[in-house]
Amino acid sequence: MYWDVVEVKPEPHYCLFVRFKDGLTGRVLLRREELTGALAPLRDERFFERVFIDYGAIAWPGEIDLAPDAMYAQVAGQYREPQQAGPGKSR
Repeated sequence: MYWDVVEVKPEPHYCLFVRFKDGLTGRVLLRREELTGALAPLRDERFFERVFIDYGAIAWPGEIDLAPDAMYAQVAGQYREPQQAGPGKSR
């Protein structure tokens, strides 16, 4: 699918740089307080850095993965065009 991840690089503060199959690139920020349950091991920064791609999805050892379609939507949303100011509206 177009949202398959083809490149991932871990960055500080639980951030991932991702490139998708269709060329879209961006950063996905995971909030530490949301890393609970099955995602709790990701709180360990050394473990977080062990990220890899598994059949188009972001994954870590222990069968931990993130849905690529949700990440794609988050990254694509970063590039939405700002609304143009109309008459009587300020930017």
